[in-house]
Amino acid sequence: MQMSCILTGSFWNSASFNTEASYLHFPTFHGELSADVSFFFKTTASSGVFLENLGITDFIRIELRSPAVVTFSFDVGNGPFEISVQSPTHFNDNQWHHVRVERNMKEASLQVDQLLPKTQPAPTDGHILLQLNSQLFVGGTATRQRGFLGCIRSLQLNGMSLDLEERAKVTPGVEPGCRGHCSSYGKLCQNGGKCREKLSGFSCDCTLSAYTGPFCSREISAYFGSGSSVIYNFQENYSLSKNSSSHAASFHGDMKLSREMIKFSFRTTQAPSLLLYVSSFYKEYLSVIIAKNGSLQIRYKLNRYQEPDVVNFDFKNMADGQLHHVEINREEGVVFVEIDENAKRQVHLSSGTEFSAVRSLVLGRILEHSDTDQETALAGAQGFLGCLSAVQLSHVAPLKAALQPSHLAPITISGHVTESSCVAQGGTDATSRERTHSFADHSGTRDDREPLANAIRSDSAVIGGLIAVVVFILLCIAAVAVRIYQQKRLYKRNEAKRSENVDSAEAVLKSELNIQSAVNENQKEYFF
Repeated sequence: MQMSCILTGSFWNSASFNTEASYLHFPTFHGELSADVSFFFKTTASSGVFLENLGITDFIRIELRSPAVVTFSFDVGNGPFEISVQSPTHFNDNQWHHVRVERNMKEASLQVDQLLPKTQPAPTDGHILLQLNSQLFVGGTATRQRGFLGCIRSLQLNGMSLDLEERAKVTPGVEPGCRGHCSSYGKLCQNGGKCREKLSGFSCDCTLSAYTGPFCSREISAYFGSGSSVIYNFQENYSLSKNSSSHAASFHGDMKLSREMIKFSFRTTQAPSLLLYVSSFYKEYLSVIIAKNGSLQIRYKLNRYQEPDVVNFDFKNMADGQLHHVEINREEGVVFVEIDENAKRQVHLSSGTEFSAVRSLVLGRILEHSDTDQETALAGAQGFLGCLSAVQLSHVAPLKAALQPSHLAPITISGHVTESSCVAQGGTDATSRERTHSFADHSGTRDDREPLANAIRSDSAVIGGLIAVVVFILLCIAAVAVRIYQQKRLYKRNEAKRSENVDSAEAVLKSELNIQSAVNENQKEYFF
């Protein structure tokens, strides 16, 4: 399945210039007071003009002056003005390079890629208007000399994109679009995704990858419930091998696998567990299991008459609920194993060097009877409870085929298998979050769900206690505020009464004084 690179159309709008005399022409560029030009270019030529616009005496020009020098020159009537950026490496390396020039009344600047920009101030006096009247030439000049050979894309003038592709369709010597995007951007396709060229950009083909997304970077993960399994059948029976044309066909028939690459990630708390099991019609097999003690074991049996070779990683308990990464690479009798990108081991097999007539790949519980060793049989009967992610056996991605089928795949799903995320969310308690994210809302036995339910109840009790404390504090603050308010009102009321009493007393005293004064006056009149 191809996933296109999601970017705007103007970003990939481009044209290829095949001769020095070829160019695209557009209306006159109006940048009298300010000019802002940006574009990408790719070339193997040593020089060439990217853009030119002329006036009577004024002009503006951007060019590749030499393999390592880009120059911006212009004239507004004060004489030619030039800025150059020189690179320690050549620009004609057939890789994309970005150019941006700016010019205003104060200064002019030029920047190429991430190199330091070059800036020069404008003259303090003289002309300031850039007066142009000819057509704008892209990829060449009016004289049809020193034209650019290569590709230009995403050309913008003062924020406006020029449609190079549409103009190139009707211009001799110029083709719409560019080739070779994968040489510059192919590294964006991750996890085995293949870069596919397009005239306007590229796409990442994730068909043979265990990942999906525009850049094959999104994992396909699944939660496995108790007793569930995913079986990828490479062939129903040995006689059908020569007629098969599917991706599984390379495992079929008389072909003997002398090498394989296996990658996956897992998270579980169950031991023993079967992570992956590959069987053949010759009773040969490969199993990846977690033993009773929590150790990770890789068991190769490439000879039906011998006991399996066992690679044991017992440095820690792998059924610890954490996300673990496993990578296995076998080259004939030599197996290289890497766990969590730090535990590495190389072993030599004694049971054989070839895997013959591969039959099926099993994730989870082994449903059919299989002739395996005791440890593998025990783990296969128990199956897997947890999360598996990005499972890949060479070019086969069984989880992706099961959960996001793009065509009819030979897949059998049993039990509860649902798409989920094994990746931990950020937080202080990563393990708790991982377990909740991976196992919540999935069916299982009562014992499987009890730890999560207890954790949820415990968290709820803590949260309830915190809420009660906060409510109590708020009630106390409210009571204190009410008490203060009541005291203030009582104080004001007493003050008002006291003031009224004082005024009344003063009025009484004044009245008494008036009466006494009148009595005194009467007495005086009596004696006289």
